[in-house]
Amino acid sequence: MSNSKRRIETDVMKLLMSDHEVELVDDNMQEFHVKFYGPKDTPYEGGMWRLHVELPDNYPYKSPSIGFVNKIFHPNIDIASGSICLDVINSTWSPLYDLLNIVEWMIPGLLKEPNGSDPLNNEAANLQLKDKEAYEEKVREYIDKYATRDRYKNQFGSSEESLDDEEEDLNNQENEEDLDEPVSELEDLSNGESEELSDLSDIEMSDEN
Repeated sequence: MSNSKRRIETDVMKLLMSDHEVELVDDNMQEFHVKFYGPKDTPYEGGMWRLHVELPDNYPYKSPSIGFVNKIFHPNIDIASGSICLDVINSTWSPLYDLLNIVEWMIPGLLKEPNGSDPLNNEAANLQLKDKEAYEEKVREYIDKYATRDRYKNQFGSSEESLDDEEEDLNNQENEEDLDEPVSELEDLSNGESEELSDLSDIEMSDEN
């Protein structure tokens, strides 16, 4: 196995074993999607996005290709394509970085500190530099339109849905079992009472004789 293939498997497995929700495309470790949450204490908090990641054959010596699938309003992210303008993913990429660095540090850092002087979205850059309040309002507007939890599920689905269904089935089964138990107990009691009544009738008849 080549060094690149080994490194791809290592980095992707680290991501799969993390808390992040990852979906491989056709079981291919070089193309997958990652569920990404907006960082806390930023205008993006509460948003949910889908990242599309492709790893080149010579990764990590060449940087990965990463973009947002659902729309996001940010100076350094193209609205139409979702491509990201980030030096550490492009010009200053190093093999020392890995996929967890990107998802947990690089992209959250970009959302926390946009670079309006090097924009892919001129409207977002102008607002971010000149009117922070209007910029943050526009960010939240895009979240409501494209990146709420419900919109994410409707557009992409989620493994959480299957987990919720399993939990619901388990709860239903438990409730059914709870309902069955009192019925069986009542049946046992009624059977016991009928036996006692039968014994009493036998005794009464013997007394008369």
